[in-house]
Amino acid sequence: MITSVDNPRVKELAKLQLKKYRDRFKQCLIEGHHLVEAAQAAGLLEHVYVLQPEPDYPNATELSEHVMKKITQAKTVPAVIGVCKTTLPDTIGERVLFLERIQDPGNMGALIRTAIAFGFTSLVLDGCVDVFNAKVLRATQGAIFQISVSQQDIKTFKMRYPTHTLYAAVPSAFDNMPARPNGPFCLMLGHEGQGLRDETVSLADATLTIPMQGFDSLNVSVAGAILMHALSCKPIFKDD
Repeated sequence: MITSVDNPRVKELAKLQLKKYRDRFKQCLIEGHHLVEAAQAAGLLEHVYVLQPEPDYPNATELSEHVMKKITQAKTVPAVIGVCKTTLPDTIGERVLFLERIQDPGNMGALIRTAIAFGFTSLVLDGCVDVFNAKVLRATQGAIFQISVSQQDIKTFKMRYPTHTLYAAVPSAFDNMPARPNGPFCLMLGHEGQGLRDETVSLADATLTIPMQGFDSLNVSVAGAILMHALSCKPIFKDD
């Protein structure tokens, strides 16, 4: 058991709370049984640390509660913490979610979960919160390990994948009712307060807005869920 916060391994683990070290070591910390199991299923789990011996992790290293507090960012000390590789696949599938300048970890996590639910297989990020931030990882509930992730702006994406139809989510759509996609497509969502950049919208093949009454905007994760469902063409009612 490791009982000292001055232990060299503990100091290295604590560094993973910072993005620059996650990027350098290509590792992150995941907290709780659900995330550890998801990372293990994805083949990305490298090592496990526990408060007390657990039969599911016979090779885990025990940490005292004092040490576990040092390396966790959660309010409640988790029973298990894993070290996970951050080398997710970066392939581009037929359904792509492009996120620009999303800053809130909760929104990012909710959007990733929703994307998985509606069959989106690729996530493209431009200037967003780190998906390996502890709060984002908790919010994804393990969904982060089920989607490919790449970093690029929409201009680069459009040049590399010209067959994808680009749909931009905007407060007021230029196209009243654009056609549903019948091939590869990319839904673009922007910053919580400012939305997509004008230059990003200008590259879209079509714009989308959500008709509503009494309000002029929705939380980006809510708007994203509505639009992803609409684009996924999955009916809810028998007569849809």
